[in-house]
Amino acid sequence: MSEAKKTLGSSLMTIRGVTKSFGTNSVLKGIDLDIARGEVLALIGGNGAGKSTLMKIIMGIYTLDEGEIRMDGQPVRLGKPAAALSQGIYLVPQEPLLFPNMTVRENILMGFKEKNSELQKRLENHMHELGFTLNLQRKANTLSIAEQQLVEILRGLMREARMLILDEPTSALTFGEVQNLFKVVRDLKARGISIIYITHRLNEVFEIATDVAIMRDGLITLQGPVEKFTREMLIRGLLPSDAAVEALEHRTVSEPAAAGKKPVLQVQGLSGYGFSDITFDLYPGEILGIAGVVGAGRTELISTIFGRDKVLKGKVLLDGKDITGLSTKQILKEGINFVPEDRHYHGLFKIRSVASNTTSALLNTKEIGQVDVNRKKQNAIAKKYTDEFRTKIVTLEDLLGSLSGGNQQKVVIARALSTAPKVVIPDEPTRGIDAAARADVYKIIQQLKETGVAVLMVSSDIEEVVELADRAITVFQGRINAEFRKDEINQDALTSASFGIVKKGGMAG
Repeated sequence: MSEAKKTLGSSLMTIRGVTKSFGTNSVLKGIDLDIARGEVLALIGGNGAGKSTLMKIIMGIYTLDEGEIRMDGQPVRLGKPAAALSQGIYLVPQEPLLFPNMTVRENILMGFKEKNSELQKRLENHMHELGFTLNLQRKANTLSIAEQQLVEILRGLMREARMLILDEPTSALTFGEVQNLFKVVRDLKARGISIIYITHRLNEVFEIATDVAIMRDGLITLQGPVEKFTREMLIRGLLPSDAAVEALEHRTVSEPAAAGKKPVLQVQGLSGYGFSDITFDLYPGEILGIAGVVGAGRTELISTIFGRDKVLKGKVLLDGKDITGLSTKQILKEGINFVPEDRHYHGLFKIRSVASNTTSALLNTKEIGQVDVNRKKQNAIAKKYTDEFRTKIVTLEDLLGSLSGGNQQKVVIARALSTAPKVVIPDEPTRGIDAAARADVYKIIQQLKETGVAVLMVSSDIEEVVELADRAITVFQGRINAEFRKDEINQDALTSASFGIVKKGGMAG
């Protein structure tokens, strides 16, 4: 048993045999976990391991399929968020959910029925015990992320939380803010409050946690007191059981040689919101995979390259031309297009036809026009891609929302390619599609490479990067920390680098 359990007694929460499936997709496959009073349990795992699903079950957002959760040794039903709150469980989300135009005090105390004087006294006591000095009359929209997290913690304490779930709490904090948060965590631990601390940063595990648990493929693969583990042991726990484990060491990055080719895309010392000092080249007919855990800064990077977010420093060159800071519309014209991660939010017009969706990036161009759309050209372009991609439709007038997820994704990719780009940036290209459609998307990406199009692919699926990439880089805490050429790309090396440890053969900076 860990020190927390020796000192503080029996478990506050016991989880046994918890499973959860969505259709045929089994996400949790029998979770067993114990959390003691006053324990800081670091929960780590790769993207898609099941951490979010487990937390949503604990918070009553999802119901479990099988298994049992006990609080203080007694079975509980946590089928609704209100049930979890009544048990003293409170989630502090990665992005705090405050009402921006309300004051700090109003955000903390909304929903209470006690007298204001009693609530104020309780709130002041909590703030005093934890050393919080927030001005309660400030509007929430004036707070930093760190201050918003403090407000969320106070919300939980005012609701008599016995367990706090902190989801990637340091992802947007400065060093000083991280140290302040760690002090708060230690103070909460000393008061007997249990904390599930979800993180991708292994150094934080050893700095703040009493215990650690690793999730992989819907199971807890390793758990125990932190002092019994090293960073390398945690990395092994994150990898498949048959993965080879080699010596780990830090190395220095160098740009790859590209015999006889000039880069089509050059990113030079680029910094933006969520990442800094990113440098790499992308060559014609190359698939460059960008791997890393959620929150590492990958999506922010490609969004900035595509003109959606502001460049804070550095340059982006396309065929030697400086396109830094251009609008998305201008970047499209220059020859870069984007396949978004969330096709439903950013990529589709569900109540429009397949033909309209495929050619929507060509509106207001000579290809199909704007108000008076050239239907013949529109249909010819759409048919070209539905035929090439084997998109299952009845007619080109089918509403996009009537297609399967995989066929919708093919249309989103077709829309990006309709502009004849020099560079295509697919963000999680096979997210939410079945195995057959995934194979088709892989074939499409390989065909792009063969025609000389450069592909900058972001993927949380390590196997996907291994399958497709000619070269791969990993982003860790907003910076490139490793680069791998084709013969160096494997699941073991990429997973390790995504968590900040670089294998021999990978070059890190």
